[in-house]
Amino acid sequence: MRKLSLKLGIIFFITLFCIETFMMFFLHASLTNSRVEEELTSLQARGNSHRTILEKNFKKETLSHVVLMESDENTDVVITDEEGTVLASSQLYSEVKDIINRVEGDIPYEGKVLQDNWQEAASIATISPIQKEHITIGYVYMFQNTDSIHTLMKRLNKHFLIVGIVSGFVTIVVIIILSRKLAKPLIQMKEATLKMSKGDFTVALSTNGKDELGDLSNAIQLLSSDLNHLRQERKEFLSSIAHELRTPLTFIKGYTDILYKRNLAEQDRQKYLAIIIEETNRLSRLIKDLFDLAKMDENSFVIEKQCLHLNLFFTSLEEKLSPVFQEKQIHFTVHCDEESTLWADPSRLEQVMRNLLNNSLTYCTSGDMTSVKVTKHNDVLTITIQDTGKGIPKKDLPYIFERFYRVEKSRSRALGGSGLGLAIVKELVQAHGGKVAASSEENKGTTFVLSFKGVETNENHFMHG
Repeated sequence: MRKLSLKLGIIFFITLFCIETFMMFFLHASLTNSRVEEELTSLQARGNSHRTILEKNFKKETLSHVVLMESDENTDVVITDEEGTVLASSQLYSEVKDIINRVEGDIPYEGKVLQDNWQEAASIATISPIQKEHITIGYVYMFQNTDSIHTLMKRLNKHFLIVGIVSGFVTIVVIIILSRKLAKPLIQMKEATLKMSKGDFTVALSTNGKDELGDLSNAIQLLSSDLNHLRQERKEFLSSIAHELRTPLTFIKGYTDILYKRNLAEQDRQKYLAIIIEETNRLSRLIKDLFDLAKMDENSFVIEKQCLHLNLFFTSLEEKLSPVFQEKQIHFTVHCDEESTLWADPSRLEQVMRNLLNNSLTYCTSGDMTSVKVTKHNDVLTITIQDTGKGIPKKDLPYIFERFYRVEKSRSRALGGSGLGLAIVKELVQAHGGKVAASSEENKGTTFVLSFKGVETNENHFMHG
């Protein structure tokens, strides 16, 4: 936590320090320049005031009076004639003479600043021309010692230093609080992801935030739940595969050992060989189903569509399956309009129908009915498979399309099946762009509905996924 909060703190501090430093220097420079301009303006106004008095009465007594007025102030006045000869002065020193000697050219009536470099010079200075009838008869020079300005600047610098220290301290405190506040949930998320990488999905994060960190926390929490669910599914999937493979292999091995080690009558020998063939076929179907599902998961399951005339398709299917239904004394009917067509893969659609009808064969008994009905409304084609068998319990109905899920938890060989048939049906129907749904009521029967929208489409190939 210290590393992240330290990094965040340093970034925040550098950013805020640069901003605050810039603002402090800008404000300091603005205040300094403003204060110096005020002093120069005041000095120029004082000189112009003396100039107004002298223009009314430019005599020795008036000159003495002006000098006397400045004797008690922190400013000095020097009055010269138009040639620069000093007529009166409150204080005359070498720098004043240098400034007076450097004056050249016309001086505007409103006056002029002669020296404003308060940082290096001993004084700042202004000049105001004395005129009579628009003719310059002399000048009023005003000088102000820069010590007062330096003293003012020292006080200002002291105040800025205090403000800088206080604001820096407050900034550091705020940065520490903010960086920890930001770092804490991020560290928790990091620890959560580390736990997840080690297989521990029991992650508990605060998901109350309404900002981006809250969204990220929600996403990690959801990911943890999904991964935990997937892990449970994987365990159940591997357990189911192991069981489904073990059962036929056990029969095959057991009866093979009997045939190998014993001298059996021909009737028993044929009986055991039939069981071995049956279990071998069962194992082969299971492996084929698993292979198909694996290809579907990898998005490499190709559906080769063509324009399929459903009347001919279901007539052929009825001819193939009717003997099986008749053998179990189940009434089997098919209803399909002659004009009905669907862009589909014939072999995959037959696989779907065989899986669904095999489900009816499994759960129907003598005297029950199974029907297949094809209808079309607007651009939606519907295939309905309905039976009057034992039905599916309500609690099991939402899960029947999951892999290896079986209503009969006992896995009895009498009912057969691996729990993959309906999962394959769902994948194949979705690969055709359709939907499959089921409804059922115990001891009354089950209905499967396949819906295909946009049945007139003319796609030739469709890659599942």
